Amino acid sequence: MSAPDAARLVHRDHHDPHAFLGAHPHPGGVVVRAFRPGAERVWVRPAGRERAELAVLDPGGVFEGVVGGADLPMRYEIEATYADGAVHTVADPYAFPPTLGEFDLYLLGEGRHEELHHVMGAHVRDMDGVQGTAFAVWAPSARSVSVVGDFNHWDGRLHPMRSMGASGVWELFVPGVGDGDAYKYEIRTQDGAILLKADPLAQCAETPPKTASVVFTSRHEWRDHAWTGHLRDGVAHRGPMSVYEVHLPSWRLNPLEGNRPLTYAELGQELGDYAREMGFTHVELLPVMEHPFGGSWGYQVTSYFAPTSRMGSPDDLRAMVDALHGRGIGVILDWAPAHFPKDDWALARFDGTALYEHLDPRRGEHPDWGTLVFNYSRTEVRNFLIASALYWLEEFHIDGLRVDAVASMLYLDYSRREGEWVPNPYGGREDLDAIAFIRQLNESTHARRPGTVTAAEESTAWPAVSRPTSWGGLGFDFKWNMGWMHDTLSYFARDPVHRVHHHNELTFSLLYAFTENFMLPLSHDEVVHGKGSLVGRMPGDQPTRQANLRALYAYMWAHPGKKLLFMGSELAQEAEWSHERSLDWHLLEHPGHAGVQRLVREMNHAYRAEPALWEVDHDPAGFEWLEPDDAAANVLAFMRFSGGRERSLVCVANLSGAHRQGYRVGLPHGGRWRTVLDTDRHRYGGGTPDEAPQVVDAEPVEWHRQAHSAPLDLAPLSVRWLVPDR
Repeated sequence: MSAPDAARLVHRDHHDPHAFLGAHPHPGGVVVRAFRPGAERVWVRPAGRERAELAVLDPGGVFEGVVGGADLPMRYEIEATYADGAVHTVADPYAFPPTLGEFDLYLLGEGRHEELHHVMGAHVRDMDGVQGTAFAVWAPSARSVSVVGDFNHWDGRLHPMRSMGASGVWELFVPGVGDGDAYKYEIRTQDGAILLKADPLAQCAETPPKTASVVFTSRHEWRDHAWTGHLRDGVAHRGPMSVYEVHLPSWRLNPLEGNRPLTYAELGQELGDYAREMGFTHVELLPVMEHPFGGSWGYQVTSYFAPTSRMGSPDDLRAMVDALHGRGIGVILDWAPAHFPKDDWALARFDGTALYEHLDPRRGEHPDWGTLVFNYSRTEVRNFLIASALYWLEEFHIDGLRVDAVASMLYLDYSRREGEWVPNPYGGREDLDAIAFIRQLNESTHARRPGTVTAAEESTAWPAVSRPTSWGGLGFDFKWNMGWMHDTLSYFARDPVHRVHHHNELTFSLLYAFTENFMLPLSHDEVVHGKGSLVGRMPGDQPTRQANLRALYAYMWAHPGKKLLFMGSELAQEAEWSHERSLDWHLLEHPGHAGVQRLVREMNHAYRAEPALWEVDHDPAGFEWLEPDDAAANVLAFMRFSGGRERSLVCVANLSGAHRQGYRVGLPHGGRWRTVLDTDRHRYGGGTPDEAPQVVDAEPVEWHRQAHSAPLDLAPLSVRWLVPDR
């Protein structure tokens, strides 16, 4: 009766090894079966009894024997001797019940298990007094699955897993396996091929180029309770938000140790101190999820639950977030659910079938990036991604997610020619499955983590990206304003003598500025792929380029919308960014570069201190034009207001190459007005002395539809902010 089961086990074709291996009732006692390929002799060692030798049932390594007079449950170990004299005694993995309950499997099937990381993957546990690790993986089309690792010499015969029925989950508790052990899953496909796959739910991974998953248990004790309580009470739309975008491995290298990247621990202190000193409210990290190819900057993710080990352990990353929170800095992660790489050891064709991706390449392959596209119609795939998002928010106390490449998710014909895409059931180009996934993502993250910020990198005119799902929107808090970015950089890249013909590139953004909750991004995408640096795109000699850059920043910070600036741009870095080297910190030895950095620092602090610049960011009530039409002079002026117009700020920009002396600007009321920012001051690298008068008196002269006004001397390529002198 046992021979067929033994043969299936030896040939890796048994879906339920627990039903055959382990201890089972037998007339007069308990029968024990063990699978020990290569062993010469095997014994069972019952607790409190003499050991009993097991007989060979199958020469492939299956042994069987009866422990007379014993009853179940019976605690025991398996002892095996080998030809080289080695003796191994272990608790039997097939003596333990499943580590997933029926409710877990039900939620998995429904696609609603938002705490997937607690039950899937690898978890160190105590089972009936035995220490080990519970493994669970979703591979519904596999014929058999084994867990392999250092603990079993990567031998796929030794630890076959059991199938949990229609759920598609395979499970096994392996005694003796613990933190730090590397592992993968060996999957036998329906056609008999053997695949070696990293764990999709692994919470730690080896450092590339190694690709194994690693058992890991967090022991970090959080100290940011005051911060997280403040986060839940906050409303991101109504607060100041100035984001410093960072690629952690290249932000700053350690020259004393071979120019290695800083560790998470070092970054927590150095990046935290720098961001706080510079006045940023948040840092946004290019993806920290594990990825094999550093040149993807983290956007080709292979481990959606494991932070990259290049800079330390998962708990080191937790400590970094804790340190940033302790310095008053929020943390946003770039998260990439739009696509994943084709590496054969990762998610691609995971169980021999198109499991995570679409089978049809017209939907399953991305034409631009050589990657695969998630199958959002599959409940388990949606569950996997949403659980990943919640994992970073809950387990790493992340404050928000910036979702990458949303436009590529929304459109079935994104970057595809006629005949290369499949319409939706209604004949349209919208990906209805992706839309449903995005809405579910935003609903789940905001429900589970109130105060969470989600931002979409979405470059099209898709409506209501940052409107609630209850209103028919996608549910994001913010949308990156790619149109503003493109038009503004196009304008500032022109020589001032030509700007007269392109004035609308600056004013056009205010026609749609309040249709979404916008974030203004000058991101990493604008300083790579041959685009050069931001300052390198400005016209003129070096001092003129730096003056243009200072004017761009001050205009941007006064414009409605939250702010985002990629690292190095605050230094006026000349060279295009490269992920393989550090920022050019030595540039701060030069006054012009140090001046740009000083401007960004003081501008951030002035921005955060002035509610008129952020309290009514996404409502036309917070903005009013003074002078939008003076293209001939390259001058524009506008007002910003706080709620109820209790506070006001006037921004005046002279983007020409000429002085504008006595240029009259309307002011909303009389009295004295104080300059809180002038990009032409000496301290920033400009020509106006720092001690020059900073106060003007509003005259009762009607101008720009205002009852009061004042003549201003506007330096070339400069921006000035004025507020009532209280």
